[in-house]
Amino acid sequence: MSSRLKFLAPLALTLSLAAAWAQTPPAPGAPKRFPQITLEQIAPEGQALAQEILKISSVGLAGPYNIMFRSPVFADRMKRLLDYLRFNTSLPPRLNEFAILIQGQAWKSQVEWYAHYPLALKAGLPQHVADDLKTGVRPRDMAPDEEVVYEVSTELMRTHELSDATFQKAKRVLNDQQLVDLVAVSGTYVTVAMLLALGQEMPPEGKPMPFPAR
Repeated sequence: MSSRLKFLAPLALTLSLAAAWAQTPPAPGAPKRFPQITLEQIAPEGQALAQEILKISSVGLAGPYNIMFRSPVFADRMKRLLDYLRFNTSLPPRLNEFAILIQGQAWKSQVEWYAHYPLALKAGLPQHVADDLKTGVRPRDMAPDEEVVYEVSTELMRTHELSDATFQKAKRVLNDQQLVDLVAVSGTYVTVAMLLALGQEMPPEGKPMPFPAR
């Protein structure tokens, strides 16, 4: 790749991410695609799962859980995967939440950003890194491990592969399991963003949407 193309590729990614439409709410007066499920509506075999979700979810049974419960077996399997990726992954929480925000920004996912922005800051991600990311620019002054998470995630999104140079750079910072877990959390939160888009799920009523709706 020429030096000019190397310069233009990150710029093209920035512009494409910044230009992407934000996930939008239903039209005024339109019913929700998936009416909000309540604890009372969940079958007895799903009650334990629902109670677990209520203990950890910043949106209760709303957001992706409202969609997931339409497929109960999937909801159970997905919750177990999310438990690993959120609480037992080999990645430090700061990097894990950064990876989630990268997907939230790429998808302009209102709920993902609303839920994970405060979690990322609490985990130690510098606010300017998250705020730069939200605007669609490469964050300034990233730590070396944050830079690796950003470059691996965005390169995979942009080119659908990972160059030897980026892989070797990543291996100097992350071990094998951490690289696998980085890809796993990134792909899983693409699924979450798609579920949220399917149901036009939004942050709780009265809360601002992180991204301007189209």
